[in-house]
Amino acid sequence: MTLRLARHRLAQALLVVAVLLGLSGCATYREDRKQDSLEAALNAYAAALRWGYYETAVGYLHPEKRKVVEVPKGLTDIRVVRYDVVQPPIPMGDTERVQIVQIDYVHQDVQSVHTLSDRQTWRYEPEAKSWWLYSGLPAFK
Repeated sequence: MTLRLARHRLAQALLVVAVLLGLSGCATYREDRKQDSLEAALNAYAAALRWGYYETAVGYLHPEKRKVVEVPKGLTDIRVVRYDVVQPPIPMGDTERVQIVQIDYVHQDVQSVHTLSDRQTWRYEPEAKSWWLYSGLPAFK
């Protein structure tokens, strides 16, 4: 009878350990997916700016911010020639990241090169499982 009770308790303990390991693995998996999603959004947004797809870049703005932002008319004359991440995304809580990029761009009509520093604030929305840009488009002048 004691051996049977010992086996039963050992089985229960192993089950508890397996459940705890499974739960921690799920949390790690979710965090990895969230990080992968952020990297994909950052890369796609950077590519949209580099290639001059400004309407695509606007698509990375949070839907509420997108309603009040339109693509400025003069952007068709702007060509991004360099986009460098100066500070990689830094966590500002569980659902917010801030990164700083330096953008060199040319006004094609006058061929003048300008540089700007863009501080980007990205927020994760678990319901949509998406990262949204809250800081707006870069201030090309």
